[in-house]
Amino acid sequence: MSANRKHLRVVESSEMRPVASKGRKPNEAYRVREHLTEGEMTKLLAALKENRHGQRDRLIGLLIYRHGLRVSEACDLRWDDINLAQRTIIVRRLKGSADSTHYLERDELADLKALQRHYAANDIKSAYVFVNERGQPFGRMGIGRMIERAGEAAKLAFPVHVHMLRHSTGYALAGKGMDTRRLQHYLGHASITNTVRYTAMSPEPFKDIWR
Repeated sequence: MSANRKHLRVVESSEMRPVASKGRKPNEAYRVREHLTEGEMTKLLAALKENRHGQRDRLIGLLIYRHGLRVSEACDLRWDDINLAQRTIIVRRLKGSADSTHYLERDELADLKALQRHYAANDIKSAYVFVNERGQPFGRMGIGRMIERAGEAAKLAFPVHVHMLRHSTGYALAGKGMDTRRLQHYLGHASITNTVRYTAMSPEPFKDIWR
């Protein structure tokens, strides 16, 4: 045995702890919740109205919320999807979801007509409903940043992202008693599994149970 090997000794094996993955955690780990209450939506829309182009920006937030739009669906919204005379809007869904036609509420109708007048007065010609100062259709990132800033301006207690507005639609309508199948059709879900999350959290089935 060489002189160097005389100094070697057997070391007991030690237990190796698994290294935690450094990948992204689920959304729930970063956010308080995934939707806004109706009161919080009111504050968010008020904050949007204070923007330089407040009329347009509030309408973007309002239509996303009222019709459960994904941000890309809001970007792709065209004037020929809207029938002001019949007060309807064709919602062209993405991600394999089902298209549908919704009715417009009075305030949505008034704001759309006002936006049309604004575009005409400023010689803005576009097939798309929502365009930026250069007359180009809004991009997903542009609307996303606008909603995030409005959440901060509204002093909401947690960070807001644009997809929360679509979730807010589901929870609000489920809270008003809309049944799961009808809500599925309204949001365009291909599978009812995606809709159940909203109705499961609704207090409506438990109303007056102690009376």
